[in-house]
Amino acid sequence: MKISISYPPLESPKGIPLLAQNRQFQWFNNPTYIYPMVPAHAATLLKENGYQVIWDDGIAENKTYEQWRKDILNQAPDIIAIETKTPVIKKHWSIINDVKNLSPDTKIILTGDHVTALPQESMENCKADFILTGGDYDFLMLNLINHLTRGKELEPGIWYRENGDTKNTGLFKLNHDLNELPFIDRDLTKWELYSEKNGNYKSTPGTYTMVGRDCWHAKCTFCSWTTTYPSFRTRTPEKLLDEIGMVIEKYKVKEIMDDTGTFPAGKWLHDFCTGMIERGYNKKINIHCNMRVNALRQEEYNLMAKAGFRFILYGVESANQSTLDRINKGTKVDDIPNACMTAKKAGLKPHLTVMMGYPWETKTDALQTVKLAKEIFKKGWADTLQATIIIPYPGTPLFRECKEKGWLLTEDWGRFDMREPVMRCPMTEQEIKELTQELYKVFLTPGYVMRRLLSVRNMDDMKFIKRGVSAITGHLTDFSNREKYS
Repeated sequence: MKISISYPPLESPKGIPLLAQNRQFQWFNNPTYIYPMVPAHAATLLKENGYQVIWDDGIAENKTYEQWRKDILNQAPDIIAIETKTPVIKKHWSIINDVKNLSPDTKIILTGDHVTALPQESMENCKADFILTGGDYDFLMLNLINHLTRGKELEPGIWYRENGDTKNTGLFKLNHDLNELPFIDRDLTKWELYSEKNGNYKSTPGTYTMVGRDCWHAKCTFCSWTTTYPSFRTRTPEKLLDEIGMVIEKYKVKEIMDDTGTFPAGKWLHDFCTGMIERGYNKKINIHCNMRVNALRQEEYNLMAKAGFRFILYGVESANQSTLDRINKGTKVDDIPNACMTAKKAGLKPHLTVMMGYPWETKTDALQTVKLAKEIFKKGWADTLQATIIIPYPGTPLFRECKEKGWLLTEDWGRFDMREPVMRCPMTEQEIKELTQELYKVFLTPGYVMRRLLSVRNMDDMKFIKRGVSAITGHLTDFSNREKYS
């Protein structure tokens, strides 16, 4: 059986879709390609079990839709698996129906957080044959293919059609052992597509790992991946160390972004850092990770820096305690500057993510977030920042709250792309966009520019700054008050 794991091109004047491996979907004017870890594991599992696998990322390969369509005809896969998200679900429905008209015998699998939250919707609106719910769709995909070819019993979490009716095998379970996953076949999954155009990388080539699924807090009311990963699991530190050793030796990778929602802490982190140092990997590669602002002490940051960590990403979200409490962030406002200062003291480079447009925040509240971000950057405690408009994805507690309180301005899923607010808010849309742009302007202050120029030590530093300038320009365009796209 031939299986294509595919990202069909999604041509739009909005830019390049950040779909794969992304908890909150965005269109980027400045192309960024993120290595999709779970689909890559699915491809590897299928290949190791004797199936023919096609890795078909039409987005990262810059295919036109017509090129992609012709490739489908030429490759003639028995099954096409597509990962989807809320803002592009309607586009995927149209593509699926087109493929089924083009090749009626080809089976289509849909995966992702949107179809996990609303599986029946997609079964009714397109001709997809299967929906895999939950985040372990690499394991579920292998199970489904083994069922179709070898008669294996289906696991929970699979939706399918039978005699014109829609059926399912029940609620998905996250009971798979991540340590049983093979290392991703990076040649099969064309890792080079994702090795250069990524704003996180200072030195290239870079690549991704994902040791955990997904965040050990897993309570933030806005996060779409709480829908697919309501519980947290990891591989062992040794497994990740072995994988890092492999990509260093085989692919000469210089940087790794581990995209676990929150990187493991405590003893796990200590053992991993110690292993990095003992194996000498800390002298060969830099590591980036996501972390919570209240998770670590100075000695832990110091150990991470010694172990090769460089870039550390914090989900700040807001500088208003009432907002942090309402979204169940589990952090205090004071934790934000303290974490940045402590990480910076250890030699790490903090990156902040912030959101605007909460239904309960006034402009005065939002300005508090802008003020805190500016203060942190003025003191040199953070290096980069990403600002977005908060979106209530189906399946999240925030979406349910919106439905209960009548906050939604629209349920046109195509507008849930962080380009505009879709919830009622004390601020106007123009004010929200202007404040989002204002956050990006922290990069344009003389003090920040001077620090970045003084930090230049080599050509990699220059290239990183150049990519950063391009990204900032793109983000300012992302949130401009221009005419809405259809």
